[in-house]
Amino acid sequence: MSAWDAWVGREAVQSDLIDSALAKRWRATFDRGANTGDALPQGFHFCLCTPDAATADLGEDGHPKRDGNPNALLPPIPLPRRMWAASDIRFLSPLGRAQTVARTSKVVSISEKEGKTGKLAFVELEHSFAANGEKAIHEAQTLVYRDAAAPDAPLSPPAPGAAQFDLDDWDASTTTTPDSRLLFRFSALTFNTHRIHYDLPYARDVERYRGLVVHGPLIASLLMQLVADTHGENALATFNFRAISPAIAGEPLHLAMRQSAGEIELGAFADEGRQTMKASATLN
Repeated sequence: MSAWDAWVGREAVQSDLIDSALAKRWRATFDRGANTGDALPQGFHFCLCTPDAATADLGEDGHPKRDGNPNALLPPIPLPRRMWAASDIRFLSPLGRAQTVARTSKVVSISEKEGKTGKLAFVELEHSFAANGEKAIHEAQTLVYRDAAAPDAPLSPPAPGAAQFDLDDWDASTTTTPDSRLLFRFSALTFNTHRIHYDLPYARDVERYRGLVVHGPLIASLLMQLVADTHGENALATFNFRAISPAIAGEPLHLAMRQSAGEIELGAFADEGRQTMKASATLN
């Protein structure tokens, strides 16, 4: 028996309306230009059915408090550090403007183990999105909870060295430098109040990151856009990503893609070659 067995199988349903203003803000955030039709870019679902906890109900880290509410979807795991570790996404039909979207979220499993840096807890979620009653997206998401960082723990990730990332082995690539303005806009779009993305003293002194941390789904969105630049928007059938190492705001981020045996391999890399995200995709 696990202390969290009562949470396995729990479901929550949220709904949202896609309007032109939200679509315009998404594209403006990524400098993608105006929409050419009603279909929205893949990754747009990250800003739908977002958290709606009252400000008074937020914890120190900015996430909703884990106060043991028996009706909460997520369990009150006491480990203080939380991250979005991975997602496995299937795109079933494109999202469009003026659609009503319903998201059903379900807790699939909860597990605990001891890692190199202390205790870890993994929560596996399934999110099913329906647009105007039609299945649109299925996402399996992994959340990881970790022990607090020691006050004197080395800042993560280490300072970059002199090495440079080599793009020669990749079919397509682009380099961007996510700054605090982009992080702020993405936090606003997704209603994400996790302080590691906008509060530098908290990120550095409490969670022991070297700087503001670039959101995992933000990097995933940039990688999806790299595919769209080559194959067109809404070309993806599946997209899977896994966070490897923190990407730090204000530092170059290299996005790379190559194809082999019907699958697309993608990655995001810091300037010195440290991989921050690993991803793969298939086309429709």
